[in-house]
Amino acid sequence: MSRIAILEKDKCQPKKCNYTCIEYCPGVRMEEDTIIIGEDKKPIISEELCSGCGICVNRCVFNAINIINLPEMLQEQPIHRYGQNTFELFGMPTIEEGSVVGLLGPNGIGKSTILNILSGQTIPNFGNYQEEGNWDKVIEHFKGSQLQNYFKKLSNNQIKIAYKPQMVDQLPKVVKGKVSELLEGVDERNKMEEVVEKLELQNTLNRKLGKLSGGELQRIAIAATILRDANFYYIDEPTSWLDVKQRLNTVEVIRDLTEENRNVLVIEHDLATLDAMSDYVHVMYGEEGAYGVVSKLRGVRVGINAYINGFLNEENIRIRKQPIEFEIRPPSDLIESETITKYTDFHKKYDNFELEVEEGEINQSQVITAFGPNGIGKTTYAKILAGVTKPDSGEIEEEIKIAYKPQYILSDFEGTVQDFLYMNAKGYGTNVFKTDISKPFDLDKILEKQVNKLSGGELQRLATAVTLSQEADVYVLDEPTAFLDVEQRLKVAKAIKHLITRDDTSALIIDHDIVFIDYISDRAMVFYGESAKSGHATAPINLRDAMNKFLSDVKITFRRDKETNRPRVNKQESYLDREQKEKGEYYYLEE
Repeated sequence: MSRIAILEKDKCQPKKCNYTCIEYCPGVRMEEDTIIIGEDKKPIISEELCSGCGICVNRCVFNAINIINLPEMLQEQPIHRYGQNTFELFGMPTIEEGSVVGLLGPNGIGKSTILNILSGQTIPNFGNYQEEGNWDKVIEHFKGSQLQNYFKKLSNNQIKIAYKPQMVDQLPKVVKGKVSELLEGVDERNKMEEVVEKLELQNTLNRKLGKLSGGELQRIAIAATILRDANFYYIDEPTSWLDVKQRLNTVEVIRDLTEENRNVLVIEHDLATLDAMSDYVHVMYGEEGAYGVVSKLRGVRVGINAYINGFLNEENIRIRKQPIEFEIRPPSDLIESETITKYTDFHKKYDNFELEVEEGEINQSQVITAFGPNGIGKTTYAKILAGVTKPDSGEIEEEIKIAYKPQYILSDFEGTVQDFLYMNAKGYGTNVFKTDISKPFDLDKILEKQVNKLSGGELQRLATAVTLSQEADVYVLDEPTAFLDVEQRLKVAKAIKHLITRDDTSALIIDHDIVFIDYISDRAMVFYGESAKSGHATAPINLRDAMNKFLSDVKITFRRDKETNRPRVNKQESYLDREQKEKGEYYYLEE
């Protein structure tokens, strides 16, 4: 059986453990060079000599070693490997001309590596990490496929590529000046006016990039990418910080590229948006930081459903033990639940914005989601509920305890994740913490990492986990799904539901991912009004009524998929879209 050995060098600390892995390795005891010490003083594990016994994995006190038996079908040569005992990528996506192809899978299994290869930043080495990649070998390897011609043109600079990175919050650090100057400078397709209107960027044109919100930066980064005159567009997570309407506006401008026979590859974790955006998807599977596999090309509905079911029929591969199940639940007002707190109508006015909230109550063991356009007062409501901000009129019962995770998370803590948890997480080190928080949030994998070096997703998991560890009556979580992959979003959802049910508490979650909202909500609040001017919030009501109210305002309809019950966006003016609007059922008739 083929296997790979992974050593996470940032976790490995030989000075503290004195090479426990070498000491206990059966191969080393039999005088084989199964594990040796490298030039950097870190262990090097021979994958050829390793028996796969797992002793070194269990003995490593820093969880730095992983020995993985690859699926039998992976006897093929890897496309790329970064070095000995490091990540391997198997397979590449298919390029479909004039189409949007999505990459769907967990974080850390090679999606960014694929973008680096397709954009020419990385030349594949086919597992031979001791030699630099060679374009001639790449072209020969893909002989007879679409990728042969692609890499031939790429190596000769005959392909123009436009790339939108994931971390758009870094944009003001590399680009200075006004938004209009940036977009005018990249408008090679002469579409600036049209794109600005569709992405609702008119109010940002005269502002400087350093003064913009995350959602505004995201839309500007998308605009700057698609305004370029390119053959291929690579778009990494375009929906973070965007509300539902903005996500579907993004779908429209990306779909417009295919009308000009341009090619788009997109990485996206919002299943409803990915479904509406893509023609095809590649489901990716593997193990985070160890290996990733690109499955065959599938139609978007078939591919997403295969991912949800956790089984790839054609490859005969199970990628998840259990399918993800979406339930049609009864309205929450039919379920008896004790009240945690009530609040009266309240009002908050700033210089340029005011918010009015209808009276409501928060009940035990319920998740309330809050959704609506950006700039409409959701975060203001969360801050008032959390006691961070006081309303001008109205009141909330003060005896309740609130644990609050803000939308934007600071990462300037000096120290490791373990240090941060020790100082901030209630009950850290107990079995309950390990079972109910550490495990579902995958914190063990990042304990030795420096907090200021964490990725967006890792930071999000840490912040949400620490918030949920606090003793509180209500947990207020502002956009906990940002930068998380689909698997992580659903793990977080299950963990939240378990914790509030166990402790008879409640959670208020502000989010824009319709699939996540559908999966986790017991009740919901709708925010509406005029962005950045005035907002109005309903009381918590049942999810179906809340969604119908919200979607009728933005004129979007959803249906349920026949096979999986997941929410799917209807195309504007399609038969189903018109039928549901006539019946006032925006969310959603069953197929």
